Amino acid sequence: MSSISIIGLGNMAGALAGRALAGGNAVEIIGRDPAKAKELADALGGATVGTAGAPLVGDIVVLAVPYAGAAAVVSEYGDALQGKVIIDITNPVSPDFQGFVTPAGSSGAQEIAKAAPVGAHVVKAFNTVFSHVLAAGPAGGRPLDVFIAGDDAQAKTRVSAFIESLGLRPMDIGELPMARALENVGLLELGLITHSVKHTNFSLGVTILN
Repeated sequence: MSSISIIGLGNMAGALAGRALAGGNAVEIIGRDPAKAKELADALGGATVGTAGAPLVGDIVVLAVPYAGAAAVVSEYGDALQGKVIIDITNPVSPDFQGFVTPAGSSGAQEIAKAAPVGAHVVKAFNTVFSHVLAAGPAGGRPLDVFIAGDDAQAKTRVSAFIESLGLRPMDIGELPMARALENVGLLELGLITHSVKHTNFSLGVTILN
């Protein structure tokens, strides 16, 4: 099992922490508001509370914060992230939901990787799964698919093992530049919510045909 530090106190942070604890992982919750961090940890049961800016306990660090602040968080921790696997779950979508706020030809994950120390490895994951769907777990008798992208094979292996501990299925789509494709899937989901499905009670996955 893994040791996980989750930076953030929102719905995705809570959903990931809950499934991680259920999967036998050690979980540290970190937020700018210590009272809210303690409240979330107490509600989950079994999680510890870290201090923002203090050394991170987890070998895997989940950035469960809005994209606008993600690179700043990574820069703040700096060399404390050496040797860590950083999971980027963000969707850097523009306010009009028509594109992205990242530079042309780049992705949120790649921009976050630029802010990370050389010895840290960024893996894109979980950005295509809604928090309440993640919290509910397997649906229709099959595990949810979690698509991942990253440059370091060992880091992806560790993230895949973590995903499996949550009762989910990791699906490797390639190196970190493929995070752009995953962020486009996040944008696609927003389009489905607006124009077709009209709600967020769905997930996207792969069905292998015989």
